[in-house]
Amino acid sequence: MDRRSANAALGAALAAPLLAMVACRSQAQPDKPVTIVVPFAPGGTTDLLGRLIAQQLAPALGRPVLVENRPGAGSSVGAAHVARAAPDGNTLLIATSSTLAINPSLYAKLPYDPLKDFAPIGMIASVPFALVVHPSLEAHNVAELLAVARRKPGGLAYGSAGNGSPQHLAAEIFKSATGADLRHVPYGGSAAALTDVLRGQLELMFVDLAPALAHVQSKRLRALGVTSLAPQPTLPGVPPIAESGVAELARFEVIAWQSLVAPAGTPKDVLERLNRRLVQMLEQPAMRERLRHEGVEPRPGSPEQLAATIRAEAERWAKIIKGAGISVG
Repeated sequence: MDRRSANAALGAALAAPLLAMVACRSQAQPDKPVTIVVPFAPGGTTDLLGRLIAQQLAPALGRPVLVENRPGAGSSVGAAHVARAAPDGNTLLIATSSTLAINPSLYAKLPYDPLKDFAPIGMIASVPFALVVHPSLEAHNVAELLAVARRKPGGLAYGSAGNGSPQHLAAEIFKSATGADLRHVPYGGSAAALTDVLRGQLELMFVDLAPALAHVQSKRLRALGVTSLAPQPTLPGVPPIAESGVAELARFEVIAWQSLVAPAGTPKDVLERLNRRLVQMLEQPAMRERLRHEGVEPRPGSPEQLAATIRAEAERWAKIIKGAGISVG
């Protein structure tokens, strides 16, 4: 071997371990920020949870965690974006019950497959809702609301975070059970819908507890009931709708949930590491108290538990949607 060849061989031999070290370091500590996609507009509970998780996850991962809002089509726009992303753990999705369990029964065709296109990381929280009305409406309980809806020509208009959102479905289940004349006005997020209820442009809506609380306390909104079977400490004195005395609503319950998922094909060790960080975060007393203050209940768990929840919830919502004749048209 001549000197040039020998030097080349020696250089390659010395470089190989160095390249291996660089490769290992780039996999263990990638310099690319993590992006958490929120598939709704800013201002709602999903956006709030995305930002809380990003804030807590960044120091745990040792790199920036960004939040990107991609609203549209009942969370389908943001979900499809993450489904097409590289499965490297750098692009994650705050996936709601709409994204993974409800949309498949509402839309004839989705730009993603809830079961095949995502790898579960873990559940974040469960989310009940409050039924709120503008204070100008002569209704102080659910029975009075139904009476007002029967008297008003054209019925009452309600807002939601969008077609197929849990808020939309809660109202449609309520409507189906009682025969109330309610007209749906979909928005790109719950914050915009709530603003129009506050303005009196809409009469009512089902809304997440946290954004309703301050307005109920200031009497800019009136809360008639909550969608859980148990009262909510966040709204003391507001009964469950199931206890409203309306026989058709005796079993009324609508609980949404939020989870964290990655693109399908993300390595198992990456998913497990993210799950550990998420569970540790949700089990912190301060974080649990903050979430409960926002009207949501922390639900830490494993990827396998989330996968089982997605399958069970998809079956449950399919029966509800079909039975109530709900459509997104």
